[in-house]
Amino acid sequence: MARKNVAEQFVDILVRAGVQRLYGVVGDSLNPVVDAVRRTPGIDWVQVRHEEAAAFAAGAEAQITGQLAACAGSCGPGNLHLINGLYDAHRSMAPVLALASHIPSSEIGLGYFQETHPDQLFRECSHYSELISSPQQMPRLLQTAIQHAVGRGGVSVVSLPGDIADRPAPEKSIEHALVTTRPTARPGDAEIDKLVRMIDEADRVTLFCGSGTAGAHAEVMQFAERIKSPVGHALRGKEWIQYDNPYDVGMSGLLGYGAAYEATHECDLLLLLGTDFPYNAFLPDDVKIAQVDVRPEHLGRRSKLDLAVWGDVRETLRCITPKVRAKADRRFLDKMLKKHADALEGVVRAYTRKVEKHVPVHPEYVAAVLDELADDDAVFTVDTGMCNVWAARYISPNGRRRIIGSFSHGSMANALPQAIGAQFVDRDRQVVSMSGDGGFTMLMGDFLTLVQYDLPVKIVLFNNSSLSMVELEMLVAGLPSFGTAYRNPDFAAVARAAGAYGVRVEKPKQLAGALKDAFKHKGPALVDVVTDPNALSIPPKISAEMVTGFALSASKIVLDGGVGRMVQMARSNLRNVPRP
Repeated sequence: MARKNVAEQFVDILVRAGVQRLYGVVGDSLNPVVDAVRRTPGIDWVQVRHEEAAAFAAGAEAQITGQLAACAGSCGPGNLHLINGLYDAHRSMAPVLALASHIPSSEIGLGYFQETHPDQLFRECSHYSELISSPQQMPRLLQTAIQHAVGRGGVSVVSLPGDIADRPAPEKSIEHALVTTRPTARPGDAEIDKLVRMIDEADRVTLFCGSGTAGAHAEVMQFAERIKSPVGHALRGKEWIQYDNPYDVGMSGLLGYGAAYEATHECDLLLLLGTDFPYNAFLPDDVKIAQVDVRPEHLGRRSKLDLAVWGDVRETLRCITPKVRAKADRRFLDKMLKKHADALEGVVRAYTRKVEKHVPVHPEYVAAVLDELADDDAVFTVDTGMCNVWAARYISPNGRRRIIGSFSHGSMANALPQAIGAQFVDRDRQVVSMSGDGGFTMLMGDFLTLVQYDLPVKIVLFNNSSLSMVELEMLVAGLPSFGTAYRNPDFAAVARAAGAYGVRVEKPKQLAGALKDAFKHKGPALVDVVTDPNALSIPPKISAEMVTGFALSASKIVLDGGVGRMVQMARSNLRNVPRP
């Protein structure tokens, strides 16, 4: 029996690690690996139109499953195209293994055709990036890469010359058990005791939650009830913490709403739970702050900490909740709940007048109707820009829905390729791409991937013929908008020409029916909604604060938009406030 070559061994190890798909574009240096995939049960090659889409798709799959996903690019330009999607996956802490195939090993360093140095190029967007220069490095190097990606949460890159991939694998190579899941981490007793003392000594405690609260919803709610704390969240914490939350005071940050900002500034102890919230301008500098995070490098890099706690949020709360003294005074919590409800009521009144008759269609209205009609377990992928605003304000999490975007890296064009990865995980689960026209057209070629694989992704295209978030940033900075306008085609016609379902919506009364028909369609579908580019009005006077950028006052004036069903939850929570 012939010995396996390195490519076959490589693919076998991916299968052992639970990888079911390898996203990429074929190319000569990659051919041995692609052929090994063809002949190996349990793994499929997913042919995308652009390697950037491959990396985004793998990152989304990893975020949906929590398991290792993989992508590949051929030598030089092929694997360079992966880099933006890999940055996003790495900053989203999604475990992704990227194969960067390489030029012939004998030509490295000699200026060969398509030569780059991928083992160096990908170091900034990975935990591990190494070159296989000899078959004898297999399988240890690949196993090490997998363990970095899974264990540390992020990207590993393996550079593999095509000629090395085609050589026989070493005999009697050691293949050890692979790490495929991450453990939970409990803080030390000393840190737990310090945190308990800080909480007991504080009169007003606010919790601010990020994506590190995934899987800890029950623990956060139990803890908030015990210490009578308002609970705010960052954008990446929304899907994990907002639903079924009687202590909810909204979101802080550039897209924030409600009373989260006030709650974090008017407390005397702020607990940052599993968040690497990047906007330190929105964090207080005159209250005590404790931070809990499983990644120690996140502790204290956004604000001055009075206590840093290294540990998993769920395990930490399980440790401290029984130990803290139960607080009876609800005055601070009830004050923040009332502020939150009042804030939401104000923006609802401002943005719900006659929206069902407004032409072009209000994007807020599109998002609100989409939220009502989408499945209770739908996956929403969200383009960077104004689609982030609409998702943050209107998509209602419930513990079963997922909301994925380029929330840390902030890339354009992420929603469509992320929808590809999410849909491959489960063809029967509804996946909705909330795409902006700028983002969609940037990687529009991979709409054909949906058609090729008959993936039933539903694209809701917010088509305002502009880069409206960039335009907003320019105007807030006191600059005239420039270079932000697009001349767009009828995207529904483009979709139909490609072999998919396409419908164009130009009036609000057409919207619900168009979405329902698209959702019923068995294959890929695109709903091209012509939306109002002026949905977010600019204040008549540009303040000094706005000229400096998105300061709090600027974001509150410019970005105060509707908030959808969140106002109903705020009203419900307010009804629970005891009356004097």
